[in-house]
Amino acid sequence: MHIKFVEIANFRKLLSVRIDLAEKQTLFVGANNSGKSSAMLALRRFLVPRRCPFEVHDITLCHWPAIDRIGQSWIDAKAADEVVDLTLEPWLNLLPTLDLWLDVDAGEMHHVRDLIPTLDWEGGLLGVRLRYEPTKLSDLYKDFLVAVADADALRTAATQAHTEKVAVEGQPSPEPKLTLWPSTLIDYLNRRLAKSFSIRAYTLDPAQLQTPEKGQARPQALPTVTLSLEGEPLKGLVRIHDIPAQRGFGEEAPQSDDEEVPAGSPGSRLSDQLRSYYSKHLDPTKGPDVKDLGALQAIEAAQDAFDQKLTESFEAAFSEVEGMGYPGVTDPKPKVSTRLKAIDGLNHSSAVTFMVDVTPAAGEAAVPVLRLPENNNGLGYQNLISMIFRLMSFRDAWMRVGKAASANPAASVEPLHLVLVEEPEAHLHAQVQQVFINKAYEVLRAHPDLGPTKLRRTQLVVSTHSSHVTHEVSFACLRYFRRLPAGMASRIPVSTVINLSEVFGAEDETARFVTRYLRAQHADLFFADAAILVEGPAERMIVPNFIQNKFEALSKSYVTLLEIGGSHAHRLRPLIDHLGLLTLIITDLDSEVAGTKTQPAPGGGQTTNNTTLQDWVPARAEVDALWAATPTERTLETPDDQLFAVRAAYQLPVEVTPPGAVVAETAYPYTFEDALAFENLAFFAALPGTGLAAKFRNAIAAGGGVAAIGAAMFEALKTGKKAEFALDILYAETFETLTVPRYIAEGPIWLQERLKKKQIEVLPPAEEAAT
Repeated sequence: MHIKFVEIANFRKLLSVRIDLAEKQTLFVGANNSGKSSAMLALRRFLVPRRCPFEVHDITLCHWPAIDRIGQSWIDAKAADEVVDLTLEPWLNLLPTLDLWLDVDAGEMHHVRDLIPTLDWEGGLLGVRLRYEPTKLSDLYKDFLVAVADADALRTAATQAHTEKVAVEGQPSPEPKLTLWPSTLIDYLNRRLAKSFSIRAYTLDPAQLQTPEKGQARPQALPTVTLSLEGEPLKGLVRIHDIPAQRGFGEEAPQSDDEEVPAGSPGSRLSDQLRSYYSKHLDPTKGPDVKDLGALQAIEAAQDAFDQKLTESFEAAFSEVEGMGYPGVTDPKPKVSTRLKAIDGLNHSSAVTFMVDVTPAAGEAAVPVLRLPENNNGLGYQNLISMIFRLMSFRDAWMRVGKAASANPAASVEPLHLVLVEEPEAHLHAQVQQVFINKAYEVLRAHPDLGPTKLRRTQLVVSTHSSHVTHEVSFACLRYFRRLPAGMASRIPVSTVINLSEVFGAEDETARFVTRYLRAQHADLFFADAAILVEGPAERMIVPNFIQNKFEALSKSYVTLLEIGGSHAHRLRPLIDHLGLLTLIITDLDSEVAGTKTQPAPGGGQTTNNTTLQDWVPARAEVDALWAATPTERTLETPDDQLFAVRAAYQLPVEVTPPGAVVAETAYPYTFEDALAFENLAFFAALPGTGLAAKFRNAIAAGGGVAAIGAAMFEALKTGKKAEFALDILYAETFETLTVPRYIAEGPIWLQERLKKKQIEVLPPAEEAAT
């Protein structure tokens, strides 16, 4: 048994999304403000409500006016002395819900007997809806109207007082502004939500399950009269633990033995966690067995010895008190005694220390042992140790290790363990992030009764902003959150979730290539607002400097730059299409004739060997056709997605005036290097260096017109080292004076404008956007 997916509706930015969960570990990725945290919060709100209660802002904002209209209809009906039909019907499409769909084998039916929808069900998908709804509508109705009436009475009293004041003073004055609670039903719920609402559970029908449409889930509708399930249907079925993002390092923990105290509450030092772990699993005073007898005897012997010492120490003090006439003959006599608990040894800030290696000084027989308190260790190690220890504690609490078993011997181990971890990368170095995500699931399964068994499953869900965490897991584990502005899927900004296991379908060469490529490069693609794909090392080094110096708006945006040749960039297309990621491809023309590389020239029947230009954008093979393509034709857009577009930038003919010439000539660049040189001939004529820099310098000095210079550069590029050439350019003192090649400059300008559109909260109407 495992959770197949969840569908969350009407919760914050998640208007209606489906989130598939992998059988072992699932990673939530996406740009900032894309909905990852909302998804994690929704899981905690619905699955561990006692630790994470709802707030009125959890209800999606676009539903607030409808809820206020319900409240106003109650007020109007009361004023007209009309009877109100109190049903959930007007609330159903407004309430936060979480549909949990389990994949259950036929042999596990005894675990889910209360959730089985029909007698015909024989295994497979099984759904339960958790809905946050009014506990009792009649009580909400009465309490709200009483609060409104009280506010109206106060408002009337204020108006009367103001009128009397004006009459006494004899001078008119405007009535002071007065806002009283509650002004609307939402305003009322802002203070009374927990009192008025609660979570109820309902069974769902697998036969009515619908696939998402355009990235939005379509949860099945339940009739108004559907009866809710009794009790807590997931109790005994799913064990939930979580590590929130805010972990409060260095703060004291609240003193509690309650396992349900939030793991990330203030006070997350290792000493606090050791004390909690000891209390739940190791404390010999809780359900002692034969193994604990020695510890109990030692504690009692220490207690007797300490009592004897205290009696002797306080004897003189008590004798002095007796001299004052107390105690008398009939008065009870005072005695000091102790009650030692083993856990008291962990109730201090230095319960955990770290040993520091010390080299012995000359003549020292033994190496001294130095210890530092826990807070003196780096935050990264504190976080790593803390999280690993929590995962161990979660596992042992689930499997009833040690004293946890004797605390409730009748409780059986749940067949499913769900663990939620938010942003594990906080304070961790990149290498440690990779270690954590690789080992976390192993820690949760490190128990003799777990291992490869499917009878008890563990599912780990992690939200992250870290590319280092992301590229350590497969695409099948990634769930990409994408932010949609108001006007695309709703009247407000919402999120959609993309299952990246569906990007490439069955494992093939493209999937393997992209996985290995992102692992070798970085996975920033999943967190960026846009991507720039460049051809080679020269562009990889120089284009970011162009952006920093020439395109200020773009330099302030979160844009990731990937080096990937034109023959391979198209392999990223399925991924970029699924992400809906705004992309600029800066690639080379790579002209050829009959399979042989050749210097570009018009009318020669040349084609490009660049697969990206041939098959992706602008999907043309002839060089003349590529040059003739308009900016619109070099841009690939999707009618249904105003935010997504892919544009190709490649070498175009450029007018150049060579040194000593008066008339401009048309140059036909082949790659980035000669395109840059043609538009900066004076710079390259004086560029010091060897290799390509020297060959370009000599070609310009030799002259003979643009065609001759281009031919010499073309020959030099066949054997030249482009990375060294780029370093020579970056080293030049006059680098900032370089003119950005026109074919490249058009791309960042286009990207800046598209990013402005992507960053707005509300999209204009389609006809206005087209204009």
